[in-house]
Order: sequence, then C-alpha cells, then structure tokens
Amino acid sequence: MNGATILFVVLAAIAVGALLYVIFFDRITAEKTGQKRLDAIKKTTTSRAVMRSEREKASEAQKRRRTLQENLDELDRRNKKQTKNQKNPPLRTLLAQAGLSWTIRQFYLISTASAFICFLLGLMAGVPLLLSPVIALIGFFGVPRWIILHLRKKRMKAFLNDFPNALDVITRSLRSGLPLNDSLRLLANDAPSPVKEEFRRIIEAQQMGLTIPEAVAKMPENMPCPETNFFAIVIQIQSQAGGNLSEALGNLSRVLRDRKKMAAKVQAMSQEAKASAAIIGSLPFFVATVISFMNPGYIGLLFTTFPGNVLLVISVIMYSLGIFVMKTMINFKM
Repeated sequence: MNGATILFVVLAAIAVGALLYVIFFDRITAEKTGQKRLDAIKKTTTSRAVMRSEREKASEAQKRRRTLQENLDELDRRNKKQTKNQKNPPLRTLLAQAGLSWTIRQFYLISTASAFICFLLGLMAGVPLLLSPVIALIGFFGVPRWIILHLRKKRMKAFLNDFPNALDVITRSLRSGLPLNDSLRLLANDAPSPVKEEFRRIIEAQQMGLTIPEAVAKMPENMPCPETNFFAIVIQIQSQAGGNLSEALGNLSRVLRDRKKMAAKVQAMSQEAKASAAIIGSLPFFVATVISFMNPGYIGLLFTTFPGNVLLVISVIMYSLGIFVMKTMINFKM
C-alpha cells in the first residue's frame, strides 16, 4: 500500500469515529450527567444521614447532660435539706442517730428523773434553794441531751472507722459478679455494728418498695456525715447515668481513707493546743480547791456575800467565754 491509501484509510476511520461520536454524543452526555446527578444525590443523602446522626447524637448527649444536671440539682437540694436537719434534728431522729430505741415518752421520763436527781444532788451539796430550780432545769434539758449527743458522736465515729471497709466489700462483690442488692444484703448480715444496722435499714426500705438509690438516699438521715452523702450521690448518679459502679466505689473508699488520714493528722497537730487549753481551763478550779483547803474563809466570801456572788457570776461568764474562744480556735472541721 502506498502512502495515499494509508492516509485515506486513516481519514476514513477518523470520519467514522467522528460520525459515531456525533450520533451517540447526546446519550454519552446524558449518561455522564445522570451519573453526576446520582453521585450528587448519594453524597447529599450520605451527608444528610451523617448530619442527622450527628444531630441525634448531640441531642441525646444534651438530653443526658440535662437529666444529669437535674439529678445533681435535686441531690443538692436534698443535701441542703439534710444539712439543715443535721444541724437541728428532731428528737426522734436524734435518738435514732444515737442508736437508742427510746420513745419520746421514755426520753421525757428519763429527763424528769435526771432533773430530780440533779435537784437532790444540789441540795446535798449545799446549793442555795434559789439556784436549785436552775440545776433541775439543767438536769432536765442538758444532761439527757448531752448523753445522747455523746452516744451519737461515738456511734458515728465507729461507723466511719468501718465504712471504707464496707465499701471495699461492695467493690469486691461487684467485681466478682454479685449484684448490688446482694452486696448490700451481705453487709446487712455480716458487717460490724453500726454499719450492719445502717445497711439493714436500706434492705428494709427496699422491702417496703423503694429503689436502691431512694433507700440509700435515706442513709444520711440516720448517719449524718459527709461520707454517707458521698455514697448516696455515687449510687444516685450511677443509677441515672450508668458507669462502672465498682470503680466509683473503689475511688470513694480511697478518698474516705485519705480523708480519715488527714483528720488524724490534723488531730495530732492540734493535740498540743488542746492540752494547753485543758490545763488553762482546769487551772481556776485547781487554784480554788487549793485555797479552800488552805484558807476556807478567804474564798468563802465569794459564796456568802453579795459582792462575792457578783464577782463569781462575772468570773463564770468570762471563763465560759474564754473556753468558747479556745474551743473555736482548736476545733478543726474536716
């Protein structure tokens, strides 16, 4: 074949190709446009699905945060109410916190007996008859309540000594596969007193129809201390927001132990100041006792003369004020 023939064949092929392209141009263009539109629709649908999913996730997270915030606000209001009740609890609650099974009638009968005994002791000690009613009132209102407050403080101290161990038992039980209800029941049966009684109240509240968070929320009413508030808050938040309860209780147990160590350290550091305050506070009584043996007539003027009585009252007021100031200075709150 010569060059002219080859050139003719090439031009003919180009012409045929151009003719076919012209014939199928609209179809090819329509397919490309349709594919582009299909890709755009798919992309738009995917973007809308992603945006919808993100909006749903954001809405769910916001709803969860709002629910958690409402629960925290409710816990805060409940804690404020409990704090108010802790500062001035009613008599029935005070008896329960002291671990006493007295009724209100029994308490007032014991208070009356205490007032009568204090009145007799005052008469036997030679207290003037005008001051005997004051001593009787102290015996009625002061002595029984002081005893109850002392028992309450002693019981609370015993509870705080064993409470971190109880939290460790719950943590180990949860990690071993036991449900929370069985862990609480285990403490209600085998824990030392008074931890046993407090967890037994939780089990009894559950049997009355309360949920575990509601039953635990009543625990600070009978044991008014920050540690039980922490425990109730952890259980309440876990029930609403979920999470690893064993890890949360383990962290709470560690915090309570560190808190106890810090309180013991503060107690040791303030012991010197307390010893000094005790010596200073007992010094007037010691000096008065020594003078009464060495020269009874000299110190007796405070009790037998009107100016002496006035000075004695002023001295008692100033002494009480000094004791209050020293107690405020060395009483560290944790």
